[in-house]
Amino acid sequence: MTKAGERLIQSLEEALAWTRGEPVAVKVHKVRVPVEVDVKAIRRSMKLTQRAFADRFGFPVETVSNWERGHRRPEGAARVLLTVIAREPEAVLRALGE
Repeated sequence: MTKAGERLIQSLEEALAWTRGEPVAVKVHKVRVPVEVDVKAIRRSMKLTQRAFADRFGFPVETVSNWERGHRRPEGAARVLLTVIAREPEAVLRALGE
């Protein structure tokens, strides 16, 4: 077996041990995603219309409108993406090839 294969197996064994609560030297990263995201404030700070914001970041314009009117709340990955857009919009645009 290759060294890469051996390291992969070792990593998987460590991951399984960690899930069983056994002491292993692993790094655990916890991400704090805000519960509330002010979509309108994010969009306005970028000086974009709802349609331009939706088009630029791949959201349906109806979804952006529903978020802003409070009819729906961004959940899961959308909250994460909106948080990144609020803090580092240029990074998102670079990642999207803009």
